[in-house]
Amino acid sequence: MTTRVIRTVGRVAVHGVRTGIRRTQHFPDLPQLPPGRVLDLPGRGEVFVIDSGAPEGVVDAPTLLLFHGLATTSYLTWFSTIDELRATHRVVMLDQRWHGRGIVSERFVLEDCVDDAAATLDALGIDRVVAVGYSMGGALAQLFWRRHPERTGGLVLASTAACWKANLGDAMFYPVLGVANARLRGHYRARVAEVRAGLPVVPEPGEEMPAWAWAEFRSTSAWAMPEVLGALGRFDARPWLAEIDVPTAVVITARDHAIPTARQRALAAAIPDAIVHETPGGHASVVFDVHRWRPVFLAAVDEVVARLEA
Repeated sequence: MTTRVIRTVGRVAVHGVRTGIRRTQHFPDLPQLPPGRVLDLPGRGEVFVIDSGAPEGVVDAPTLLLFHGLATTSYLTWFSTIDELRATHRVVMLDQRWHGRGIVSERFVLEDCVDDAAATLDALGIDRVVAVGYSMGGALAQLFWRRHPERTGGLVLASTAACWKANLGDAMFYPVLGVANARLRGHYRARVAEVRAGLPVVPEPGEEMPAWAWAEFRSTSAWAMPEVLGALGRFDARPWLAEIDVPTAVVITARDHAIPTARQRALAAAIPDAIVHETPGGHASVVFDVHRWRPVFLAAVDEVVARLEA
């Protein structure tokens, strides 16, 4: 029973993204992506990091720390906005554990991911950032503030929630998933490590957008999904959201079936003085509805940065 659940989770994730990549007629153009490199974090492992550097001609540009979504990579989540963001900000992002070229640890733990990000900032000599997260990355951005408040100048949380386990169905699903993960984690990890070992050190630039996107998506093993979903099922920021004391914007996707819009609105309502923006699309708007989503997201980033400078 538990193995069947795990296989279903993987198949649904892969099929959904594959269908979107093949059928969509609304892909943005693939920009000239900033190059990435492997960075050794002592005691933690090697991470794949993209650092755009300070934008030309901009004095004291703020740094944005971007956290990517579930089953994707930094490039795949943020390619559609990277040009605009790095024109006025320094942008730093890394592939999270069990994703793409991220660290393949014994377990996937959200706290480890945000501590990897903090260690990356140490290595790059960056003190303070605006933490920006999409979907799973929104949970990581919240947790980054919680664990590293002195380094968090602001937050931008997009298509995300404060808790993944919020109804009866979730309450039944996640315990079953936890039992399966405890039994099968070693197998998951081996398969994730196998995919990771077969990747080039640095992603090869793509020419045709759908082909590049599909290759980037496949760099994360579907076998990572049960372990990652299990970690998200244990995440619950609701007890401390009211303590967030930095400028925060929440970007809501109004037709979201992956993270219900009601949960996104509840997140925004719980954060003091949060700026709220809403876009009309679904959970994959960052890629498949980017022409409507991008200007709203960029406005949210600008408003948080403006509050920092006020």
